[in-house]
Amino acid sequence: FNESDPQSLEKYSSAITLSDMEVFIFPELMYALTLANIMSPRIWEWKKDPWFSKLDKMSPYRRLQRMKQFIMDHFTFNLDLDTWGLTTKPKELARFSSYINEDVLAQSNALFGYEGDKYYFNIDIRKHFGLDKYTSDIIPYWKTETVEAMEAFKYKPGYPCGAGECVSLAALYAASAFILAETPLDNIFMLATPLHSQNFLDIGDGVITNNRRLVTKTMWFNGTELTAKARRALDNERVTIVAHKTGYIHTLYNKSTISEAVYTRFKNRLSSYLKTNISFEILANFLRDRSHLQKCFQIEHNCCGKPRYIEAEKVYTYEHSSKFRVGDSTQNALLHEIEEDEFYTSPLPNRMILGEIENFFKNSHINIDDPLMIENLKKYLCNDCMNIDSVMVDLKKFCHTEPQLPDEREKINEVTSEIDLDGVSSADEAISKIEALRDKNVSADLAFSAFRDLSRSPWKPFLKAALERNPVSILAAESLSPDQIYNMLLSMEDLSIYNESYRLAQPDEVWNYSRGDGLEKALCMANILKNRFPDDTPELQKEGSDVILKFKSEKYAFKSLKNVGLPLEKDFLF
Repeated sequence: FNESDPQSLEKYSSAITLSDMEVFIFPELMYALTLANIMSPRIWEWKKDPWFSKLDKMSPYRRLQRMKQFIMDHFTFNLDLDTWGLTTKPKELARFSSYINEDVLAQSNALFGYEGDKYYFNIDIRKHFGLDKYTSDIIPYWKTETVEAMEAFKYKPGYPCGAGECVSLAALYAASAFILAETPLDNIFMLATPLHSQNFLDIGDGVITNNRRLVTKTMWFNGTELTAKARRALDNERVTIVAHKTGYIHTLYNKSTISEAVYTRFKNRLSSYLKTNISFEILANFLRDRSHLQKCFQIEHNCCGKPRYIEAEKVYTYEHSSKFRVGDSTQNALLHEIEEDEFYTSPLPNRMILGEIENFFKNSHINIDDPLMIENLKKYLCNDCMNIDSVMVDLKKFCHTEPQLPDEREKINEVTSEIDLDGVSSADEAISKIEALRDKNVSADLAFSAFRDLSRSPWKPFLKAALERNPVSILAAESLSPDQIYNMLLSMEDLSIYNESYRLAQPDEVWNYSRGDGLEKALCMANILKNRFPDDTPELQKEGSDVILKFKSEKYAFKSLKNVGLPLEKDFLF
């Protein structure tokens, strides 16, 4: 951190607030948050839970499944715009004008004009996110949370457990995969698109994390509604950032730091994951995904020794209440669940029989890269019910997602020291190893700011973030006098969401979760008062176990158990 460099101050203060916009501008932050979670004792404590007692006897994927269920049970997805408040386009553009211009930004950020995802293009992105009630310049902060801030949602009204948005969940999954599932960092790749964040785990045929869920290669092509949501980003958007322990690559920046060999491996493994040949099961899955085509098909079933026929769409509907599926080995079991009076004694007109198509696949393995094979399948599926040319285009897209990845050939690769955490078995060991890399790796250095460690990171970025990017407490206290604000803060639980004496919450974390150490409460009050009186500078003093906030001519005392040196006057000047 270079205190005299405004760009350095902006980057390090962004490591505190970690908004989606900040992560986009400073790609090192994506991995910094993952490292902050790896340094957190919280996830290491989870390992002691009886749920993880037999991890050493499980396969790598079974460990991931165990971890996934724990996360599903303890966290929910959050996209509440009010959580971290609102900002404006002009304000954010002014912050980042030296890094990127608005036209370029509009190509890759949804809130600044990006419409690459057809789904959002069709429904109007501002309406989808509830922004249509504001002026077009209003945008949400969409801050990314540490694992502690994610867990603390349970203290917020309306939340039965922890929560987080997609970047938070991606970082949580990456750290948890390393700590709980013992997945090597070398096999964990973080991906960001303009509207989403996911991870690709290089395990078996590959696994993609999507919010709280895991998606295997088999699941990627199963045609279910859940999978369609998981596929949407890679099917429709370009990947803006890929982050790894060796570095990152960003679609808009000329420099990349990720190992070229590692990036090649990643591209090959991801491409293999996103591609499958066409079997009967894949065709049935495709029909599940493109339900409007089901009306062109029927299913034959032997009942009481006689053939019976039923509309395909009716059978697919029965899947919703069954564990059995059309197109795989459980199809007959699914058909047996359907009442006999749903079937017809004769074939239905103008519908292809799926069983006959299945016989075709028994004799023909369809390679999607073989034009002759595709043409044979096309002839076999030709029917007046559908536009076969259009269907074949969609089928090939279903079977092969071509990810829009950053092109390494356009980048200048600058090798940096990789984050080597092999052999780490505790939070303390992780802290020691990451600290040793701070001079060699920017993400490692930024991780201590994201970790909110004020014994190892500078005050000025923390205070800049606290006093410039915490609008929730300011708005909530808008009608309160300073004394009322003070009394409200005193009435909140005297407990930080960060257990360690050297880690601090930001003002809106205090306000949202109605709890905080006295030092955190003092900073929350300073944020509100500084907004009202921008020409005045807060001052903090320690008197015994009290932290005293001095503002204008008033003093406000708060009990504090935090053990960090207080900021100096110069730390409030930025």
